[in-house]
Amino acid sequence: MPSVELRNKEQKKQWMAPLLVILVALISVPVLIFEPEGLPRYRKLVRELRQLEEENERHVQTLKRLDAEVRELKENLSAIERIARDELGLVREGEIVFHFGD
Repeated sequence: MPSVELRNKEQKKQWMAPLLVILVALISVPVLIFEPEGLPRYRKLVRELRQLEEENERHVQTLKRLDAEVRELKENLSAIERIARDELGLVREGEIVFHFGD
């Protein structure tokens, strides 16, 4: 009879460990999810990631526009003249400037 009793104790030990793990998981997982560092933090990080991706896309578009402007200035002398006239107020030698208003 001792061998049957010993076998029963071993079988109880075999299923006690998985049961204990399941019990701990059932208690700790909800606590970990709903604590401030759990699901709320994850959602905040996802929002921040989306915002950073949108900001990054805006920067990529700005960079493309600036690259196009640089390329135009390197290849097109009339673009340089236009900027000199419009933004710097420069004129060619011999030109007469009429200033109206302020």
